[in-house]
Amino acid sequence: MALLQISEPGMSTAPHQHRLAVGIDLGTTNSLVATVRNSIPEVLSDEEGRSLLPSVVRYLPNGNANIGYKAQAAQTTDPKNTIVSVKRFMGRGLKDIAYVENLPYDFQDAPGMVQLKTVAGVKSPVEISAQILATLRQTAEDALGDDLVGAVITVPAYFDDAQRQATKDAAQLAGLNVLRLLNEPTAAAIAYGLDNGSEGIFAVYDLGGGTFDISILKLTKGVFEVLSTGGDSALGGDDFDQRLFCWICEQSQLAPLSDEDTRILLVKAREVKELLSSKAYTQIDAVLNSGEEVHLSITAEEFVALTQHLVAKTITPSRKALRDAGLSVDDVDGVVLVGGATRMPHVRKAVGEFFQTTPLANIDPDKVVALGAAVQANLLAGNRAAGDDWLLLDVIPLSLGIETMGGLAEKVIPRNSTIPCARAQEFTTFKDGQTALAVHVVQGERELVTDCRSLARFELRGIPPMAAGAARIRVTYQVDADGLLSVSAREMTSGVEAAITVKPSYGLADDDVARMLQDSFQSADEDMKRRALREEQVEAERIILATQSALDADSALLNEQERLDIAALIGIVREKAQSDDHLAIKAAVEALAHGTEEFAARRMDRSVHAALAGKKLDEVS
Repeated sequence: MALLQISEPGMSTAPHQHRLAVGIDLGTTNSLVATVRNSIPEVLSDEEGRSLLPSVVRYLPNGNANIGYKAQAAQTTDPKNTIVSVKRFMGRGLKDIAYVENLPYDFQDAPGMVQLKTVAGVKSPVEISAQILATLRQTAEDALGDDLVGAVITVPAYFDDAQRQATKDAAQLAGLNVLRLLNEPTAAAIAYGLDNGSEGIFAVYDLGGGTFDISILKLTKGVFEVLSTGGDSALGGDDFDQRLFCWICEQSQLAPLSDEDTRILLVKAREVKELLSSKAYTQIDAVLNSGEEVHLSITAEEFVALTQHLVAKTITPSRKALRDAGLSVDDVDGVVLVGGATRMPHVRKAVGEFFQTTPLANIDPDKVVALGAAVQANLLAGNRAAGDDWLLLDVIPLSLGIETMGGLAEKVIPRNSTIPCARAQEFTTFKDGQTALAVHVVQGERELVTDCRSLARFELRGIPPMAAGAARIRVTYQVDADGLLSVSAREMTSGVEAAITVKPSYGLADDDVARMLQDSFQSADEDMKRRALREEQVEAERIILATQSALDADSALLNEQERLDIAALIGIVREKAQSDDHLAIKAAVEALAHGTEEFAARRMDRSVHAALAGKKLDEVS
């Protein structure tokens, strides 16, 4: 019978019981994974030592895909099949996507989320994001040496229910157990709060590649309370690239561009944007596939003038978030910068001027979100250590409501309500004898349903026939810690009840997720083959080096024919290591190992003889 190991509530598990959990920042431009080791959060690197994974997926005709740097390198040569900034498409229809006309993809506007046509078939943003998440999961498991018990995945604070559900679907598809969806600014605050022991009111200004969030938090003795949040889930560094791209086209008077030329200039625009963050001036030189050439120069001042309106678009939500929290700029003790786009000097200047303080950026803005998520993941996995007594109180970004007569949106849970939470409201029937009630769940701040996002519909049937207004129907909204919603309706007289776990209109049906999982199982075989190949190639390299070193030291122990035989075996291992057949490589390695057994025995005998030479028997014993 196995022994049951237990620990006191709130105490850390024993070292051998440490449960492996990670925090994942699924970013628009780059993604990364972090964990807590020896009580210190750290970002994990791939086998080449790189911590950032470009959020880029390229689909190939054989159905496989390249993820990360290899995919990023193909974005100008194969733009239709190389998907960048997929986070902007999560939980969104075609009408929600900005700059559609400048994007090189073949979109398919499905009833749910927008789909993208690729050479490997039609792909959902959820499938594409899942491949990025699966790569990060593999990086973590390779670095930590074991399977993960779960992950905390960060989302923009201003993501609505549909976008959150899409992110959770992607994680499920990637084989991850989601411990929590965590708002990105809150994750950053955790990283700063725990590193610096800060207390007071903090604004977290998060300008990433595709989204902007502003959160006002109160840190008090280990309690992280989000007072308000705001932002724009369709505003980020990509928009600065787009503005520069349009300027290049205008200045060069370029005709309508091909998809390849569009991507070439967008990549160039991003490079120029990054250069102007540290230089006062740069040259723009590009040769397009059409044969047209671009030769322009731009100063940092010109770039600021071109994009100042985008920076201004972040200040308005910041002002509103302060007002929602009942605070003024004078009440803010510090401002934390998050996201790569905050490296632009005019962004930092605008933030500093608005909040009247120098923003904090002592933790890498690309890594701070993942580090905070790792701390939360470690806690949720049960690895609580001494001093980990802290509480996280997050909020929902947008009001949740219900449609009432006349197409009006009645708010049930106002935005910035602390989660998890539950609210109930009573409604009644409109007509005499009405036996059913249609419940339409919406999200947004507008008064009309048509101006809000539809999340779900369901019906409460079996209401006893009564006069209009006599029935009492209690509708209860429950929001969990991930910010996801479930709704129930109950007629109080008869007890008739109906409920729904909200799968938003822009989420995926269970059948879709099941189909994608099946597809991922099929690709998992290919993934395992690639991993086995890499392992055998490493083993081949190791045995060649070891054998060569032995030959350099002790080749005198072999005759000429034996040396030739071993050299031939080494040659076979080298040849097979260049192939993609891991079984052939393994066989060649085993043959070399077997062929050098006698050589190894002679080296051992020589070492023993040398060690014993000149010693008496009693000295050895």
